[in-house]
Amino acid sequence: MRIPVRFVPGGRRIVLLAAPLAIGGVALAGAFAYRSSAGAVAAQPPPVPDPALSVPAQPGLLVDVTGAVENPGLYRLPRGDRVFDAIAAAGGFSPDADMSRLPNLAGRLKDGEQVKVAFARTTSGTTIVRTNLNTATLEELATVPGFSMAFAKECIDYRTNYGGFQNTRELVDIMGMSEADYLIARHYLTL
Repeated sequence: MRIPVRFVPGGRRIVLLAAPLAIGGVALAGAFAYRSSAGAVAAQPPPVPDPALSVPAQPGLLVDVTGAVENPGLYRLPRGDRVFDAIAAAGGFSPDADMSRLPNLAGRLKDGEQVKVAFARTTSGTTIVRTNLNTATLEELATVPGFSMAFAKECIDYRTNYGGFQNTRELVDIMGMSEADYLIARHYLTL
């Protein structure tokens, strides 16, 4: 037995137009449902990392500059700096640096590296030992060429009363040391 199906006149056009609209509506509803479920997952806070394992690295490199530089010590420098930059941060070469035995100035620095600048040797082959003007004892200052025991005492009194020397030139400008004595003594002093 045959069931007669009769369409409404123009019904095929309605189906042809309504089918793509219905498929588009279903796709939009699916996209909305997917996005809202993905947003709910993203709204959850991330798990808290273990603070002992996630210590951030300190920025820059810590470098020890020693030897014949104006201000030897530890310096924090940016990553990628060269040995020349470390020496410049330490105040540059001192007058008694041996320029024939310099480290590789173009070498890249590594964290924890020690940069050594050699002292020039005297004609007898001994190395010049530098005395720190701000920390030396009375006896140590008295051994510096151009210093007497009385002048060494005045230097200690000055650094005690005024917080120390800012540069070695203050020996002439403030303390009254002769220029000739200063030219010799500066090779044996550091700050």
